[in-house]
Amino acid sequence: MDYQDIIKDWKNNKFRSLYWLEGEEDFFIDQVVNYAEHNLLSEADKGFNLTVLYGKETDWVTVITACRRYPMFAERQVVILKEAQAMRDLLKLEPYIDKPLDSTVFVVAHKQGKIDGRSKMAKLIKDRGVMLSTKKLYDNQLPSWAETYVRTQGLAISEKACILLADHIGNDLSRIANEIDKLLVNLPEGKKIDESDIEKYVGISKEYNVFELQNAIGQMDMVKVMRIVKYFTANPKAAPIQMLIPALYNYFSKMNLLFGIKGGEKEMAAALGVHPFFLKDYTAAARKFGPEGTERAILLLHRYNLRSIGIGDSGNEDGELLKELVFRILRP
Repeated sequence: MDYQDIIKDWKNNKFRSLYWLEGEEDFFIDQVVNYAEHNLLSEADKGFNLTVLYGKETDWVTVITACRRYPMFAERQVVILKEAQAMRDLLKLEPYIDKPLDSTVFVVAHKQGKIDGRSKMAKLIKDRGVMLSTKKLYDNQLPSWAETYVRTQGLAISEKACILLADHIGNDLSRIANEIDKLLVNLPEGKKIDESDIEKYVGISKEYNVFELQNAIGQMDMVKVMRIVKYFTANPKAAPIQMLIPALYNYFSKMNLLFGIKGGEKEMAAALGVHPFFLKDYTAAARKFGPEGTERAILLLHRYNLRSIGIGDSGNEDGELLKELVFRILRP
């Protein structure tokens, strides 16, 4: 069961006594908690039947006492324990979890980690309620996740716009969702989000970004590469060198994998962790650079990454380092 399944059940008036939300991805946990806090009870019922506690500020007695109360003038009450990972006596909730009250919906948000799955408490949670265990998405999963999130909001988005959004923001689902929500407010219903919308409302240039830079390098288009680098030099906040080098390192590392993969496009795309739509860009670049050129680019990126943080460098500006790096990658 994922976070959307829990919310879907609640919308269909299906409730369990316990929802234990844990793991590394805060966004999924926050979505469930926010829905529970704002949507499970009417405004009239919240005053008597909604209790929100924080792990750092509460104890097991307070939590269990709240959970064992009966709802007032309502069918159910909601008790939410936020930041449960900070509660020192969390394991003392075990007796209540063993025998939860049917009229209480108890939602526990345990972020940045999980309880021991072999413990008695974990087994009780799975038996008596619902356990949502979240993981951080891999970078190659972000565009697909963004596309799905847009679709659930009633809009569509181009593949390139998804890549642009994910590459610029990185593995921060809350920020990606916030930017998409901003687009929803500004765009007409039924509009397909494209790169121009990303540029206008998110502030990412559709011409001057990491995605366009790596494509220009892959095509060995020196004129376009230097134009993008010139823009980055003049606008250092748009793409700091400390962000560009890891992105390019990842690009060439994926390209390098192609030289050892046997199979069709589907197998190659899966091995690289990219959408099949973009595989042709990687294969074309791999043919241009070859194994030696690709390996050399990876070594250069490692060396210039060290220089960008002051190791083995006499204090060159980031813009100059970037110009030198891309020139040496394209002109051995």
